[in-house]
Amino acid sequence: MSSYEVEHNIAAQKQPSDRPRRPDLSTFFSTLDTVDTSGERQPSNVHSLPQPGDVSAAYRTLAHAFEMMRVNGRTVNGSGEGAEGGIDVLEFLIDNLMQGAEAPPREVEGVPDSFLAELERVPKKSLKAQDSCPICSNPFLDDEFPLVVRLPCHKDHLFDLDCIGPWLKLNPTCPLDRQVLLKKKEPPSVTKEDEEDGEWDDMFA
Repeated sequence: MSSYEVEHNIAAQKQPSDRPRRPDLSTFFSTLDTVDTSGERQPSNVHSLPQPGDVSAAYRTLAHAFEMMRVNGRTVNGSGEGAEGGIDVLEFLIDNLMQGAEAPPREVEGVPDSFLAELERVPKKSLKAQDSCPICSNPFLDDEFPLVVRLPCHKDHLFDLDCIGPWLKLNPTCPLDRQVLLKKKEPPSVTKEDEEDGEWDDMFA
């Protein structure tokens, strides 16, 4: 997942000292590489599944990173209340991730890298001073080069890509309205004509 500087070929800038630093997610992404089977990351053996311990570790490491945000007082509005209906978004994410760590799914059902790459980027000039990320609570304009994305579920659901990206890699839902952002492919339906063709094929097999 690329940063704004990488996407726009800009030299990385040092963040202001009063801006909280995001937790190091290198361990999370290393673990994710062992369990991510989304999109182009499909394993060569279609029957192989990630090890439950590795899946659990991916959920747990991201939960710990979000917990660091909460400990540092980085919940939305700085008061533990979310932007929508008083929901503590960060607490919801941590609880959800810990549930996944305790009872890991058979495989991770997050979004592929291509989904993140295609998310709508919000230009800096359209951001308002009061606009902030629902996860880290930092005002977008505190960044000299903010990399803000809009989720397809609602025009006002804006996030720092560095915050929402890791969550979406494990869970393809919007943290604000819980909408599933990635539609599952439905198996092809069998028509009556297909069934009849199959019966004729069986007769001459």
